[in-house]
Parts: sequence; C-alpha cells; structure tokens
Amino acid sequence: MERFILAYKDASLSYKETKIKTAGPAQLVVMLYDEAVKQLTKAIELLEADKEKKDPGRIELISKAIMKTEEIITELMISLDFEQGGEIAKQLFSLYTWFNRELLEASIAQDKDKMITVKQLISELRNTWDSISQNAVEQPNREAIGINIAG
Repeated sequence: MERFILAYKDASLSYKETKIKTAGPAQLVVMLYDEAVKQLTKAIELLEADKEKKDPGRIELISKAIMKTEEIITELMISLDFEQGGEIAKQLFSLYTWFNRELLEASIAQDKDKMITVKQLISELRNTWDSISQNAVEQPNREAIGINIAG
C-alpha cells in the first residue's frame, strides 16, 4: 500500500511539473492565482477552526498559508512588464502591493475579513486571466500583455 501511495505522489508531481512546463504565460498566471486562493482558503478555514486563537500550531499554519500567498503575489509583481503593460501593469502593481499589505495586517491580527476580501479580489483576477488564457488558446499568435512570466 505504501508503494502505491509513493507512486501516486510521484505521478502527481510529474503531472503538475508537465502542466507547468507546457502552460502558456496567461495559464501560468491562472495557476498562480489558483494557488493563492487555495492558500487563503486554507488560512481562513484554519482560523475559523481556532476561534479562540489559542492553538499556536494552528496560528503558525495560518501564518504560513498567508506567507505563501504573499510570495505568490510578490512573484506576480516582479513578473509585470511595465513597458508592454503600461497603465494596466501599474494598476496591477498597486493592487498587488495592497494585497500584500492587507495580508500582512491580516496575519498579525488574525483578521478573517481582510483575508476574505483579498481572496475574493484574487478570484476575480483569476477569472479574468482565465478568460485571457482561453482566448490565447483560441488565438495562439496573441500574447498576454503586461506580464513577463519568464522573469
């Protein structure tokens, strides 16, 4: 049974790696947003499960999930292409900066409402980029404007 579990984990990691390597720029952005939403969902669920805020282990897990989200947002920030993206890239940079500030405050205060607000906005951005990604698949000559995932 243990071999089966290990084989499954290896296959799952290989699949994820292949998916990332073969994704287009807009699809990579969607994947980053998906992971950010996943991490914030985890933090919110952990916070709701520890309403008394007495479990230091759970608080640490909440902080780690928020930190992972901040790292993803920072990655999105540094991938912005201000030359091609112009005003949109500037607005995204401001929004990402605000997200990270809100998440820092949410982590310190264990503020679920701030986490939910950021999660909702990231979800909206994710859906927009998913539409862009779908259009890029339909029209392969078009590239996402304002972001350079290659770093």
